[in-house]
Amino acid sequence: MVEPMGNGHVGPHPSYIEIAKPYIFEPKIKECLASAGVSEAKDDSIRLQGVAWIDSVRKAMHLPVRTYNTAAVYYHKFRLVHPDSNGYIDVAAAALFAACKIEDTLKKSKEILCSAYNLKLTPAEQLTPDDQLFENHSKTIIGLERLMLEASGFDFRNRYPQILVLKMAKHYHVNRDTVGKTAYNISLDLYRTLAPLKQTTATMAIACVELSGRIYEQPIVDLEAGKGYKRWRVSRPEIMETLLDLLDLYTHHRVSTIVGQDHALETFISIRIALNQEASANEYPRYFQSHKKKSITNGAKAANGIFDSKGKKSVDPITSPRDESLGDITSPTANGCSKPGLKEGTVRFMLSSQRARDEKDAVAVFFKVEEEEYEVQVERERRRV
Repeated sequence: MVEPMGNGHVGPHPSYIEIAKPYIFEPKIKECLASAGVSEAKDDSIRLQGVAWIDSVRKAMHLPVRTYNTAAVYYHKFRLVHPDSNGYIDVAAAALFAACKIEDTLKKSKEILCSAYNLKLTPAEQLTPDDQLFENHSKTIIGLERLMLEASGFDFRNRYPQILVLKMAKHYHVNRDTVGKTAYNISLDLYRTLAPLKQTTATMAIACVELSGRIYEQPIVDLEAGKGYKRWRVSRPEIMETLLDLLDLYTHHRVSTIVGQDHALETFISIRIALNQEASANEYPRYFQSHKKKSITNGAKAANGIFDSKGKKSVDPITSPRDESLGDITSPTANGCSKPGLKEGTVRFMLSSQRARDEKDAVAVFFKVEEEEYEVQVERERRRV
């Protein structure tokens, strides 16, 4: 589509740019849910049902944990952009279908739907993926895959905290059958919350190991004291936020989790009281990023960026400013302003926020409207009556 320029020429639309956002913080999550009119109770219900569906199907298909992690993250991101577009089963199936491709554990959409369908049947009644029953539903899943990738900004960088959880459990010499196993299961339950959208791999792993130790009343003193935080580029408020997210899950939705069913509710309540006292004593905010509007890292001082040869500054951070909406696609238009939306022009996806800003500044020069004002005196003839 072409548009008239300010100088009278006609040229192509500069297109819109969507920047990938590996980290989406709590204020932006609440903003997306509020704009969609989704209540907190409804969001919790749909989120838990969708992740439970993904978990049960991936177990039936013997898919690895990394595929489960990726599918859950894509499911969460999709619901922030399209909260009420489809039922949770269609969205969860599309997320698992996309995750299988990304993690190189390829499965056809019909195979995923067939596995989910056969979970409710006896072995004698089970169907095969070639059955006509899955034909139309399969086309729906394939159509949702494009929206799934767009909602994630075509960002295929994912985090897998389970590997680090096992290494930390071994490093701190915890009991393998109790604390270690529970920490691993907590890392799976973590994807039933929105913490994987907000936190780094180290933050999630440390929170899982610490919470497991607190459950069995075997505290890991060095970990709770913050030793090693500097090495992993994390801070105590980030760990605290993740711990409280997990405890919200275990206190309000204990039956829907793996670890919650094995422990009494009073155990999680007592842990939460202790953490609340620590947060109040140190004046930690409930959500770490609540009062840092211009922060572009997850509390890591640009640790997620690619540093230049002198190591002085980050030239390509993988996080983008939080004040940019998850669904906003902005680009300079003919009037020199930023125009959000998908109304016209081509949408392009970028990983580097710095490259997008540089391109936006370069293109804006050609769409700048310059106006000159002239003052002309005109003599009016007097008409005789």
